[in-house]
Amino acid sequence: MTLPSLSDAAPIPTGVPGLDDILAGGYAANRAHLIEGRPGSGKTTLGMQFLLAGVEAGETCLYITLSESKRELLSVASRHGWSLEGIEIFELVPPELSLDPKQHQSLVYSSDLELGETVQMALAEIERVKPKRVVFDSLSEIRLLSQGSLRYRRQVLALKSYFLLNDATVLMLDDLTSDQDDLNLHSISHAVIRLDQIVPAYGSERRRITVTKMRGTAFRGGYHDLTIERGGLRIFPRLTAADHHRDFAFDAIPSDIAELDTILGGGLSRGTSTLVIGPSGAGKSTLALGYLCAALERGEPALMISFDETIGILLQRAKGVGFDLAPHVEAGRLRIEQIDPANVSPGEFTGRVRDAVERGGAKVVVIDSLTGYLNAMPEQPFIVLQMHELLTYLNQQGVVTILILAQHGMVGQMVSPIDLTYLSDAVVLLRFFEANGRIRRALSVVKRRTGAHEDTIREFRIDSQGLRVGPPLEQFRGVLTGVPTFEGQRASLLEERETDDGGGR
Repeated sequence: MTLPSLSDAAPIPTGVPGLDDILAGGYAANRAHLIEGRPGSGKTTLGMQFLLAGVEAGETCLYITLSESKRELLSVASRHGWSLEGIEIFELVPPELSLDPKQHQSLVYSSDLELGETVQMALAEIERVKPKRVVFDSLSEIRLLSQGSLRYRRQVLALKSYFLLNDATVLMLDDLTSDQDDLNLHSISHAVIRLDQIVPAYGSERRRITVTKMRGTAFRGGYHDLTIERGGLRIFPRLTAADHHRDFAFDAIPSDIAELDTILGGGLSRGTSTLVIGPSGAGKSTLALGYLCAALERGEPALMISFDETIGILLQRAKGVGFDLAPHVEAGRLRIEQIDPANVSPGEFTGRVRDAVERGGAKVVVIDSLTGYLNAMPEQPFIVLQMHELLTYLNQQGVVTILILAQHGMVGQMVSPIDLTYLSDAVVLLRFFEANGRIRRALSVVKRRTGAHEDTIREFRIDSQGLRVGPPLEQFRGVLTGVPTFEGQRASLLEERETDDGGGR
């Protein structure tokens, strides 16, 4: 008995960004893979990317189509900016659909042929081309001609055996157009990959991929978000924080505002996440900008994700409180991602963060705000688990993460839309308070895992020259109830600077 070589079923590139990571290297060579999904889920595009990767590797590739004409395939490819030169396309379509009667193709009525003849024509083309990569699109025609699950299974099994005999790696596409999902092929396929398309109540459609089977491979299970862009499918593998770790120094980064660093025990520690929580307008974003700009001035790359503001308004507002971000954006040190919650899936959001950290070297990440992140996945019940994985990943990369969360209400008892205090290493609480007929802001640190911090309450002011933090205010009551009252002397409060405009966010 001849034993298979070590290269048999070895992983080969899929040509789809992110899919190799999910499949632990790629498709298994010389095996048949079932790609199933409803029409419009991206099967044809995925198959084209597989063959284009083969052409780039110098392999012979064949696309067998029973559902689309060669002209339609070329049109799809051109819209993605691809050339299918080097890929043999064998079509089985009615002759009246061909505008060129001299076209050198085998054109038949697949519905008028016996099933065996149709399969034999495909096998003959494989014998002629001798491809290393094959896409068979789609199995629905074979299912219709079979008129029975037993015959259907036998014919697909014959195809699979022929592919294996000729050392070809094949993707068999199935559009699931039957009334119920047919599981006949799952047992005879080396791998089963499913593409799904979900239309939410509001916003653009969400696409995802899952691998339900792949023999002898520790693939990454579960659902993974994907997008179809010009250039093909892009998959965002589900983040598993345990797979990512790097060594880093556990030092603290200062904000260059002495009083703010003092109340936080010296600054924010690397590899930690800080939750800044408070009502709208209390100054959460501006406080985060203080640490962000200090890091940028030291030459450290950073990422700021904005759910609530456009990039132009963000830059203008930051400049108005003394933080000019434009030079850092132009120099490439600061990357600002504006995310529309209605059009970005949680997986794509995580993918953007990973790209900024792994490729851009970001040392500080600001997410403004978590309220926008919640809106990005209104129908997702596992936001806390996803946020846990993301924060753990950033912590293991030595990144300083600042999360901004707006509480419901302005004064009085306030409620957070989600409780992430237990996931955060530090929690900074901002509140409004009234003194001498004016609204002022108070700042306190209620939690810090990585060291000591002040348990005092300090006044927090924002003006056109930046941030100011006053001395500890000892005569407060009712801070944690949401309605702090200051009963001290006016002299202990911060005085306005000449340029103070009282603004803040």
